[in-house]
Amino acid sequence: MKRLGVKVSRLAICSALAAGLVMPIAAHAQQEAQETAVSEPQTGIQEIVVTAQKRAENMQNVPISVTAVTGDALAATQGTSLQALQGSIPNVQIDNFANTPQSAVFTIRGIGVIEPDPYAGNTVSIVVDGVPQFFSMGALLDLYDVDRIEVLRGPQGTLFGANTTGGVINVVTAQPTGEFGGHIKAAYGNWNRFDVSGAVEIPLVEDTLSFKVAGIHTERDGWVTNVVDGSDMGSKNLNAVRAYLKFTPGSSFDATLQGEYVRSRNGSPIIINGGIEGEVLYTEPGTEGMYVSPCAGGGQCVAPDKYYSANNSVPDESNMDTFSGIFTMNAYDTFLGDLTSITGYKHFKLREYTDQDGSPLFKNDTYRRTEGWQFSQELRTNLTLSDSFNVLAGGFYLKNHYDHIQAYRLQFAAPGLLQTNLQDQDNYSLSGFAQAYWQLTDALKLQGGIRYTHEKTESTPSLITSIGDPAGSNYTGEGNFVLDSFTTGGSKSWDNVGWKLGADYQLAAGPLLYASWARGFKSGGFTARVGVPADGDTPFDPEEVDTFEVGFKADLLNRRLRTNFAMFYTNYRDMQVAQIYFDSATNTQGNRILNAGKSEIKGFEFEATAAPVDGMMLRGSVAYLDAKYKDFLYGDPVSGEIYDLEGYRLQNAPKWNATAGVNFVIPVGDGGELVSDASYSYTSAKYYTAILDTPRSRIQPTHLIDGSITYYPDGRAWSIGLWAKNLLDTRYMSTVYDSPGYGGIAGYGSPRQWGASASFNF
Repeated sequence: MKRLGVKVSRLAICSALAAGLVMPIAAHAQQEAQETAVSEPQTGIQEIVVTAQKRAENMQNVPISVTAVTGDALAATQGTSLQALQGSIPNVQIDNFANTPQSAVFTIRGIGVIEPDPYAGNTVSIVVDGVPQFFSMGALLDLYDVDRIEVLRGPQGTLFGANTTGGVINVVTAQPTGEFGGHIKAAYGNWNRFDVSGAVEIPLVEDTLSFKVAGIHTERDGWVTNVVDGSDMGSKNLNAVRAYLKFTPGSSFDATLQGEYVRSRNGSPIIINGGIEGEVLYTEPGTEGMYVSPCAGGGQCVAPDKYYSANNSVPDESNMDTFSGIFTMNAYDTFLGDLTSITGYKHFKLREYTDQDGSPLFKNDTYRRTEGWQFSQELRTNLTLSDSFNVLAGGFYLKNHYDHIQAYRLQFAAPGLLQTNLQDQDNYSLSGFAQAYWQLTDALKLQGGIRYTHEKTESTPSLITSIGDPAGSNYTGEGNFVLDSFTTGGSKSWDNVGWKLGADYQLAAGPLLYASWARGFKSGGFTARVGVPADGDTPFDPEEVDTFEVGFKADLLNRRLRTNFAMFYTNYRDMQVAQIYFDSATNTQGNRILNAGKSEIKGFEFEATAAPVDGMMLRGSVAYLDAKYKDFLYGDPVSGEIYDLEGYRLQNAPKWNATAGVNFVIPVGDGGELVSDASYSYTSAKYYTAILDTPRSRIQPTHLIDGSITYYPDGRAWSIGLWAKNLLDTRYMSTVYDSPGYGGIAGYGSPRQWGASASFNF
C-alpha cells in the first residue's frame, strides 16, 4: 500500500506541475464558474451557496466537510446519473451490484451497506429537494436540470435524520425563477448513445404564478457481447419528465408543487461469470462458446480487453416506473420564525430478469418484481431569537411499504427446482430535532443539536421451495410440487438519540477553523431475502457512530486560491454487515445482516483550487482512509468456523483516492470562447462484497482520464463540443461478489465513451 500512496503523490505532483493533466470532475464542479447564487461578477474563484445546514450559506462558511457539484459542471461530465461522480469526490464510493444495477451502493468514509434489497436500509441518505429517499432501488438518480449536488461527509443525523451515518447526498433541482426561459441539449456518441434534455419555464401570472417543465431522454447500446447470439447486453433506454408550479403571492410566502415520472426500459442485468474450477458456476471455456472467467486464476479478477457475458434463459428486460411528488411551502418572518413544510410521496415498480450464471448453459436465473411507496412530512422553523442566537427546530414523519418477489430457478441443483422469496415490509419513523447556533464573539460560533427518533419495522418474509418441469419451472410455480415452505420475520421498534456539538472560528485573514463531535445511527430491521427461518426471525439492531472532525476552509490571495481540509476519527459500533452465503450441501442461499462489533475509521480529505490567471483553473484533491474492524468475531454459517477479523479492512473502503485537473477558457474571435477541460481520478484497491477480504473480492486500483473541448459564442447562447470519458480505454473490474464454492459474480467498468454535444439557451 505504501507503494500505491507514493504513486498517487507522484501523479498529483506531476499533474500540478504540468498544469495540463486534468481535473477531478467533483473538484471541477465544486469550484467551476457558473456557481449558484453569485451576487455580482467576481474574478478568481466564485462563491458557492449550499443548504448543507438547511439554510442558504456560502460553502466556505459551513463547518462541514462538503463538496458541491454545480448543475453546469455535472452536465459537462456527460453523465446522466449519480454514478457519473464515482471516483471524483474524496472518500466517496458510488456503485451498484452487478446483478441489480437499479440499486445503489453508496459508501462515504468506509460506511455503507452492500445489499440490494430494501430491508437493509441505507447509511448514506439521498435527499431530493428536501425529501429523503428511503429505497436504494432507483437511488442512482437520473440527473437532468439540476441546480447542484451537495455531498456531506460524516454523520448528519441531527438535521437529516436516521440512516445518515456515512453522510448525505443532497440533490437540489433547478427550481422555477418566475422568468421565461429555457434550454435544450443533445449529445450523440459511440455505443449508439443519444441524449436529449431540456427545460422551459412559462410565467402564468407575472410575479405570482409560474410553470416549468424539464425532461430527458437517454439511450445507448450495451458494451458487453452475449456469446450466445452476439447481441449487446446492458442497453439503456430512459425517459423522464418533471414539472413545477410555483405560487408566490408576496414576499412572505411561496409554495411549489412538483411531480416527476421516470420510465426506464433497460436491458437485463449483466452477470460476468467469475467462477473458478470446481465451483457451481464455473463453466469450461469453449463450452457452447463460453468465455474465460476473469477470475479463473483464483486470485484477483482481471478485466479482459473484450467484454463478454451470456444470457440464454431470460428476457432481456429491466423495467422500472417511478412516480413522485413534492409540495413545499415557505412562510417568512412569522412570529414562529421562517417556517418550511415539505411533503413528499414516491411510488415505484421494478421488474427484471437475470441470467444469474452468466454462461451459455442453463444453471440458474431469477425473476424479480418490487413495488414500494413512501410518504414523508417535515415541518421546521428557522428562528432568530437575537442577533447572536439562532435555532432551527422541527419534526419529521416517514412511512414506507414494499412488496417484493424473487423467483429463483436453481437448475444446477435439481432440474425444475424453484425457490420463491416473498417480502412484505412496513417501516415507520417519527422524530423531533433542534439545532442552535450561538455567535459568541465576532469570530467564534458554537453549535449544538439533538434529535430523538422512534422507529418501527414489521416484516413477514417467506420462502416456498417447489419443483416443476425438469426443463425449467415457470416463475409462478403454478403446477409445481411444493417441497417446503415457511414464513418468518417479526415486529420491533427502536428509540434513538443523536446529537452534534461544534465550534468554528473565523480568523481575521478569512480562513475558517472548525471542530465537531457528531453521533448518528442507522435503523435496525429484519432480513427479508431468507434461505432458512433463522435468517429472518431475529432483528438486526441499529448501528451507531461517533465522529470527531477538525478542519479548515480558506479563500486566499484575493480568491485566487481555495483550500479545504478535514481530518476525522470515527468510532463505529454494532455496524451492520451484509452476509450472503451459499450452502452447497443443502443448495441453500442465505442472507443475513450482522451486527459486526466495532470498527475504527480515520482519515482526511484535502481539496484545492487555484486560479493563477483569468481563464485558467487548476484543481486537485487527495483523500486517505484507514477503515478496519476493531472487534469482530465472525462465524461462517456454512463451515462453522470462527474468524477474528480484527485489523481486516472494511468493504468498499479504498485507502486512497485522488484527483487532478485543469480548465482553460481561450478567447477566440468576436467574443467567443473555447473551453478545454480534462480530468484525472485515481482510486486505490478495495474489497467489495466479501467479509473475509478474499482475493477474488479485491478490486484493482483504477486510473481514469476524461476530457472535453467546447465552443461558446459571445453571450453563450449556444455551444457545440466534443467529449470523451475513460479516454485511455482502461478496462477494469467495477464489482465482484465472492461466494466460495458457488462462484463469483463480477461486473466490468465502462470502456471509453466519446461523442459530440450541442446546446441552446433561450
